[in-house]
Amino acid sequence: MIQSRVHVSDLREHVGRTVSVCGWVNTLRLQSKMQFVIVRDGTGMVQVTHKRDGGPLESLLEALTPESAVCITGRVVDAAQVKLGGLEIVPEAVEVLNLAATPLPIDEHTGLEQRLDWRFLDVRRRPATQLMFVVQTTLEQGMREYAYAQGATEMHTPKLMGTASESGAEVFELGYFDRSAYLAQSPQFYKQMAISAGIDKVFEIGPVFRAEPSFTSRHATEFTGVDLELAWIDGVEDVMAFEEQMLAHAIAKVVDAHGEAIREHFGVEVTVPTTPFPRITMAEAHEILRKGGWDPAGVKEDLDPEGERSISAHIKEATGHEFVFITHYPVGIRPFYHMRSANDPGVTLSFDLLWKGLEVTTGAQREHRYDMLLKQAAEKCMSPEPLQDYLNAFRYGCPPHGGLGMGLGRVLMVLLGLDSIREATFLFRGPNRLTP
Repeated sequence: MIQSRVHVSDLREHVGRTVSVCGWVNTLRLQSKMQFVIVRDGTGMVQVTHKRDGGPLESLLEALTPESAVCITGRVVDAAQVKLGGLEIVPEAVEVLNLAATPLPIDEHTGLEQRLDWRFLDVRRRPATQLMFVVQTTLEQGMREYAYAQGATEMHTPKLMGTASESGAEVFELGYFDRSAYLAQSPQFYKQMAISAGIDKVFEIGPVFRAEPSFTSRHATEFTGVDLELAWIDGVEDVMAFEEQMLAHAIAKVVDAHGEAIREHFGVEVTVPTTPFPRITMAEAHEILRKGGWDPAGVKEDLDPEGERSISAHIKEATGHEFVFITHYPVGIRPFYHMRSANDPGVTLSFDLLWKGLEVTTGAQREHRYDMLLKQAAEKCMSPEPLQDYLNAFRYGCPPHGGLGMGLGRVLMVLLGLDSIREATFLFRGPNRLTP
């Protein structure tokens, strides 16, 4: 039985006492006269030191393998010569809870794809990765905290849809009894329905599915989305202001709780952003980028990854800010439900948020007028029939509203300086990966 378990990080408080430490065998040094076992739990590592005496403890320790789950009961003693905290445990009992097979399928030299095949081992053996999930928890907690403080209601919308959402492209189709269903690309339509249902501020943190055959470092076929919708807005500026305050609040929580650990494990200095974030229109971004030689043919409406990195670098140099809102995207590259500018009908009242050159958010003021939605859907050659349930939400008094969708994994990627969204996800899903 595991009794009075003590975490490794608390052992200093128990010098001279007998305690139980439960964890995994990190390394073994089995010498002719001494046996040294480094045991690791979620808080740190400790050395277990045993002088060979031919007894049962010697046999138990000799049979251990790396990553075996063990419970070691013994006396905590001061040992200045030991690098791990200047103390060690002299064992009195060893319980092998689960002997690990050998050899292990991964080690410190294994590449990312193979590590993902054995993700449970990969996470267990890498304190930085465990820290990442702790940081993610604090980040989400900070976002929720801010949203709750603003009176937002957390909703849980369906992930099964009877019709393909948004453009109808890039959705996963699946059999649903005697017909087809689709996995939701976004809770977009449902959170707008919640606005129409009289819930003034709506947010959701949940799964999003995209059937994109993308093999980049920032795409996944299933990811966690942070979605938000606000009613009775004066304009899209209200949505951007909400997001920048929410992110500043959440990042401040992360810095307070984990800033030092992030610096130690990831070599990243996380700073709390000042608000407001810089804003720049897409037209202005194009002008700046083309002066620098981007898109010499002048054909790109959207920003490609290189354009996003370049405009972020420009803003950082000009303002010192890591964040930038790119606003007023052309109608041609935005969905039919984005509201268009009254002053310039060729652009939408929409934005993307870039952080250190990576797009982490897309948002907009939505078109809430039924007749305009019909017109804009027709312009994009969309039939109103499959959209009828959605369109109905705008026929009986829907208020002006806007919102955003943010990728949690991308925010973590940038926050911790990771190279790929594969590392910012517990179990990554992509075109070539459905396991484990």
